[in-house]
Amino acid sequence: MNEGAKDKIKNFALNLGVEDVGFGAVSAYNSPLSPKIETIFPKAKSLVVLAFRELSNCESENKRIAMGGRLDSMEFARSCIYKVSRFIEKEFDTKAMSTPLSYPLNMKPENRFGLIADFSQRHAAIAAGLGNWGRHNLVIHPRLGSRVIFSTILTELELPPDPPVTEDLCIHCNICVEICPGHALDEERKTDEFKCMKYSQPYGLGGNIKFWMKFITSSPEEQKQMMISPDYMSLYQAAFIGFEYHCFKCYLSCPVGREQNQ
Repeated sequence: MNEGAKDKIKNFALNLGVEDVGFGAVSAYNSPLSPKIETIFPKAKSLVVLAFRELSNCESENKRIAMGGRLDSMEFARSCIYKVSRFIEKEFDTKAMSTPLSYPLNMKPENRFGLIADFSQRHAAIAAGLGNWGRHNLVIHPRLGSRVIFSTILTELELPPDPPVTEDLCIHCNICVEICPGHALDEERKTDEFKCMKYSQPYGLGGNIKFWMKFITSSPEEQKQMMISPDYMSLYQAAFIGFEYHCFKCYLSCPVGREQNQ
């Protein structure tokens, strides 16, 4: 295994503005619901996981400003993951594949209409020594806390894995559970996605289906009013943006690492 290659990749990523980089073995990745990595990239040996701190936009009560920050974070992450993937391919004459930070998703019923991703960034972050689980079922990074998103590169290059984080970073204050408007975290070690999405993605797939089911049973005059309603305009906008997040309370409320985000 090549320690020098690992240092080169990490330095390249950090110079792009990535907050942290973790390395893990594909064999250490364990996402119970997602497909096996072998079905995505049969010869993959290593995970290179990039960590990005969420912008302070998530604190804003203005939902457009909050969501704008998330879009900026995702766009920056996508740019970095491409650049690091190409660096690995060119520098080490090997193959590297990026994995989706969010969409595109497999929307088939057996994947719970997109709720089961083809690749779990959270489980990859755990495998790469970038944190461990909090009560909110998000990954808590030792320095960045909960306000962090991850993106992963799969590569044929065999890289020394980083040690796992064994310290329990969650302080078990239960604030995330109490503040969740949908009570999606009431059952420990489980997130009820449907309860979550009612608040976090009001103009997502569920909201879209609800709108059109009502539309087809409404009178022509009611349909006209629905087409000029704020709900339809928001659905129209979401179709271009993708998943519009309107709730960040679970990781916004987490006190772990808060001093690093000020």
